[in-house]
Amino acid sequence: MKQSRLTIAIFIALILGVLVGWVFPAFAVKMHVLAEIFLRMVKMIIAPLLFATLVVGIAGHGDVKSLGRLGIKTIAYFEVVTTLALFIGLGFANLFKPGEGMSNIASDNTGLTRIVEMASSTHHTSFGDLLLSLCPTSIFQAMADGNLLQIVVFCIFFALAICAVGKKAQPVVDILNSVASVMFKFTEYVMLFAPVGIFGAIAYTVGSNGIAILFNYGKIILSLYTALAVFVALVLVIACKIVGISVRGLIKAIQEPALLTFTTASSEAALPKAMSIMEKFGVPKSIVSFVMPTGYTFNLDGSTLYLAMAVLFSTQLVGINLTLEQQLVIMFALMLTSKGVAGVPRASLIVLAGTLTSFNIPIVGVAVLLGIDQILDMGRTAVNLIGNCVATVVIARWENAFDYGKMNDFIRMKSLKTNTLTKINKDVSFNNDFNKNTDEVKDGI
Repeated sequence: MKQSRLTIAIFIALILGVLVGWVFPAFAVKMHVLAEIFLRMVKMIIAPLLFATLVVGIAGHGDVKSLGRLGIKTIAYFEVVTTLALFIGLGFANLFKPGEGMSNIASDNTGLTRIVEMASSTHHTSFGDLLLSLCPTSIFQAMADGNLLQIVVFCIFFALAICAVGKKAQPVVDILNSVASVMFKFTEYVMLFAPVGIFGAIAYTVGSNGIAILFNYGKIILSLYTALAVFVALVLVIACKIVGISVRGLIKAIQEPALLTFTTASSEAALPKAMSIMEKFGVPKSIVSFVMPTGYTFNLDGSTLYLAMAVLFSTQLVGINLTLEQQLVIMFALMLTSKGVAGVPRASLIVLAGTLTSFNIPIVGVAVLLGIDQILDMGRTAVNLIGNCVATVVIARWENAFDYGKMNDFIRMKSLKTNTLTKINKDVSFNNDFNKNTDEVKDGI
């Protein structure tokens, strides 16, 4: 209910922002301060949220060796799929070029761009420079600078050290679990300010650029949803075909949690229901309980695809033309930074801001995307859930543990239930029509 109210508030803020920017442009441009405050709030939670969630995600499973074959297969599958998502995101960003035509926003020296330091020559980072920049000289400096790459590297080594120490390090894991819980709640509080920030961002954008800017927003939305549809068709559907799973049956099975995820833009809201359904679908509980929670850290396909597009959008917005090598360098960086995306609404903004900061790219793109992030978040989060459900099936089949008989029974029961509900609705409709006609005849008599 809380998520539904927030979603409604965000859409109301979006509509009001457009109207205020269109009717009162002089007043609307002063609303940039609201978006600035929200972006500052987002930036302040980057380091602690990423550190806590990533370390717990890696070290929380205990001894790395104990994960064995299942863990290796799971991580390998996640890396392959998220890499494909990155390539598709980069491809569609280069094809549609959604950031072109909006450079006048970035060139404005007032309002939102006041919180942005313009890109220096260091944005032309080579692969060697990237490798060198991965190693932090101080984790505190990396956190202060918002350098996600260095934070991620530190988190990986820190988590591996915790696993190596074993039981003696359990108090550290417990503390970080508590920190992660606190940061999730902290993030929820920050996101409660999202409607105000979105109102300020969209009002400022429309007020300073005119109502025609909505065409550019439509281009961004179309680009992302097209890329997501292609990813589902080319990657997830083919993965199901390879392991001999009914794609239609799987979609019908998870349609309820997928719809919940789409409307709330939160993967966490649908996780318990999705896990329960996948067990009934034929995936062993042991695999579901490992793959699904791990996937919420390492296999967010929709968010990863979006981040690839959003980074290129941000460079196109400020007129930075990246070579293929530079795009591949950023893709490699996203392979690391995207692992810290939390399963809460608008968390991708946090990682996007941190990634742009790491490459000294102006974060004005984050401010521009903020106005329509709810619409973008709905699509990418739904794909996150679908991708993790497919992952459980693929890993179960890879382990020769998938129960096809259970799947067929579940699909058959699902179809029977759907047909029964359809028949009941028809019967109710027929009875209502019959009673109505009977009443009309009585009135006539």
